[in-house]
Amino acid sequence: MGSTCVRIAIDAMGGDHAPSEIVAGALRAREELGVKVLLVGDPQQIESKLPPKINMAQVEIVPAQDAIAMDEEPLSGIRRKPKASINVAMDLVKQKQADAVVSAGHSGAAMAAALLRLGRLSGIDRPAIGAVFPTMVASKPVLILDVGANVDCRPKFLEQFAVMGSVYSQYVLGIPKPLVGLLNIGEEDSKGNDAAVRAHQLLRENSRITFIGNAEGRDVLSGHFDVIVCDGFMGNVLLKFAEAVGEVMLQIVREELPQGLHGQIGTAILKPNLKRIKQRMDHAEHGGALLLGVDGICIISHGSSQAPSIFNAIRMAKEAVDNQVLDRIQSQYQSIQHESG
Repeated sequence: MGSTCVRIAIDAMGGDHAPSEIVAGALRAREELGVKVLLVGDPQQIESKLPPKINMAQVEIVPAQDAIAMDEEPLSGIRRKPKASINVAMDLVKQKQADAVVSAGHSGAAMAAALLRLGRLSGIDRPAIGAVFPTMVASKPVLILDVGANVDCRPKFLEQFAVMGSVYSQYVLGIPKPLVGLLNIGEEDSKGNDAAVRAHQLLRENSRITFIGNAEGRDVLSGHFDVIVCDGFMGNVLLKFAEAVGEVMLQIVREELPQGLHGQIGTAILKPNLKRIKQRMDHAEHGGALLLGVDGICIISHGSSQAPSIFNAIRMAKEAVDNQVLDRIQSQYQSIQHESG
């Protein structure tokens, strides 16, 4: 599947910097990743952000009459505006005219549109938003899910998140045998509330994952786990905190570099190291979060995303398509249903 040209529908009207930064990131992805980008939104606004002599061979503008504002109630918004850019983008995937959707707009609206337009994968009760975090071990990220789709989770939802996260971690992040943890307040099996204890038991009994126990807050970025599952309330707090810590650390590095000529020389010497630090810590380098469990590839980017983040979100979408994440998750649940039947 990786040999074909992947088509990415991009919500060009979604985000704080739309459409200029969205278009810029999409055009870079077209050049560097070889994807076809379908820019969904107001044609006049999109065209005004395109370079004057652009080759339109791998770019298509798909008209949309409206957009969902960040302060709108997501479900009512997508129902009142069927021709909003996020709805049109999801329809392109539903109609097989695109392989994936990327949006930096209203995350709740993106999730609602995905559920209504694409539907859930068979066997999945609730979709989950999975975010990739850096860890203390270089080149060994950890996938956290859910980070915002479900405020409350039943134990079986967490079990499903673990299976989906393991598939993604194995086939996209390249981890042969992903180690799964349950975010909790202690290492012991009996720690946490009743839902956590029951979730622990389900995860331990699931033969399709490699569950190694509870993960405390200090374990999240340790590199000991490849996948950590939690409810969306806890996961979203964790996500926002990690983003803030990354920004603080980058700011500290900038402030502590020497000033003047010595600083310029030192910065020049350290430039490769500083670039690697930024790549590991800056959330923009990861592009966005994957909505797992819906019948289509959907990447939800941060509302403040600029061109580099959009580029990385498209790269993430392409990797999910190339590695057949949907088919692999569906195959797992078809096997489960066959065995239970």
